[in-house]
Amino acid sequence: MGKLDGKVALVTGAGGGLGRAHAMLLAEQGASVVVNDLGGSRDGTGAGSSMADGVVEEIKAAGGQAVADYGSVTNRDDVEKMVQTAVDSFGRLDICIANAGILRDKSYKNMDDDMWDVVIDVHLRGTYLTTKVAYDRMLEQGEGGRIIVTSSTSGLLGNFGQTNYGAAKAGIAGLMRCLWLEGMKYGVTVNVLAPTATSRMTTDILPEEVHDNFPPEAVSPPIVWLCTDDAKDVTGRQFLVGGNNVSLLSWQVTPIAKKDLSEGFFGVEEIGELIEASKDNWPPINPMRG
Repeated sequence: MGKLDGKVALVTGAGGGLGRAHAMLLAEQGASVVVNDLGGSRDGTGAGSSMADGVVEEIKAAGGQAVADYGSVTNRDDVEKMVQTAVDSFGRLDICIANAGILRDKSYKNMDDDMWDVVIDVHLRGTYLTTKVAYDRMLEQGEGGRIIVTSSTSGLLGNFGQTNYGAAKAGIAGLMRCLWLEGMKYGVTVNVLAPTATSRMTTDILPEEVHDNFPPEAVSPPIVWLCTDDAKDVTGRQFLVGGNNVSLLSWQVTPIAKKDLSEGFFGVEEIGELIEASKDNWPPINPMRG
């Protein structure tokens, strides 16, 4: 008996790396899985069926149930087909993990509009379309559901050379921080994953000497648990997961200055002195870097 027996999941970008690891573990826990992957390269060019088909074959060989889908998360018709494939193949949709992504890294001075637009399109719009169609289906079923969106420390904390990717990933986290409030009414939980894992997306980003420390399979267990009935009250949270480290990222408010409006507005020099005096109490910009 698995913790997801009878559940049906859609995982985008599941032909390799993190998506494959999610799909494999979901199936191991009893879920039937729609394995979506466009089959393109890391920068989003090209397409093919072999990646999704390979993961489906692995799941079936291990005794699980899965079907492949080759659609693009940037195309509404394709996304509607993904969800319909889940319904046609397995009768319903309970879990949506929006994982598909690409990279077009460049320093901001060398960024061009095409690099910006395609990354925003795949990550932010793709996450919107995937979760929107899945969410609507979950509401129609009336039995709740689980949505996991994939952000990144690049968007939540920052990283050099990834302004397009970071902006998209910050937007994805913003989507979650609003949608979970709406989903509560319907029993749909919405959480963020910010992963650290070795995959074709990160082979030249993570130092080679630490590649073995961050297998994608180590990221999936807490994410799959979030898809279970045990996690029905866990929503609106941001999870940083890498190796066997799982952390919750929460926002912190650091008071700087306050006075009653009846005393007048702060003067520029006055508020400047108060800001300067408070600096020792400020949290680091990026706690991952110190």
